[in-house]
Amino acid sequence: MSPRTQATKQKLFDATLRLAGTKGMVGLTVDDIAAEAGVAKGTVYYNFGSKDGLIDALLRYGVDLLADRLRKADEVEDLVDAALSYFGDYPAFAQLLVSELWRTPGQWHDTLTLLRDDIVSIIKEHMQRLADDGRLPSGVQTGTAASALFGTLLVVALDWQVFQKQRTRAEVRDSVMPLVRGLRQNL
Repeated sequence: MSPRTQATKQKLFDATLRLAGTKGMVGLTVDDIAAEAGVAKGTVYYNFGSKDGLIDALLRYGVDLLADRLRKADEVEDLVDAALSYFGDYPAFAQLLVSELWRTPGQWHDTLTLLRDDIVSIIKEHMQRLADDGRLPSGVQTGTAASALFGTLLVVALDWQVFQKQRTRAEVRDSVMPLVRGLRQNL
């Protein structure tokens, strides 16, 4: 993909997220997105085929960015910080994920199922390392624990961005960590 095409797609992603954060996805039109991005309506169709194609690509792009940050984490504490950092940088993406992940059945359900599985598998690897090191109580299902941690981080990040913007990421992380550490205190 050429740098120009990538720059255009990035403008469309950014515009879509800005609008989704204020208008929501349901009422959003290709005209709205194109105007916000400062491009012709045909640019959206040329690059993505449709609004649905744009949203699908945006979801994949956003989750890939989150996955990259999570993969760099060495410990669960780093993973919590990486997730909160990401959602702090992309608060509209957190809103989009929450609204689309748990809408049943959502229009992007198949895409989101794959993307959710990617994120949960990264978190599960961290949980499995804790289990292997004896730092989780016996019997904890690492897949369920990973889903719980992902859901917790997503909702906490959204709550932070919508209702508690005055708090710093460090304050939010420090509020979440006792929940994570509580697993180890039960040993």
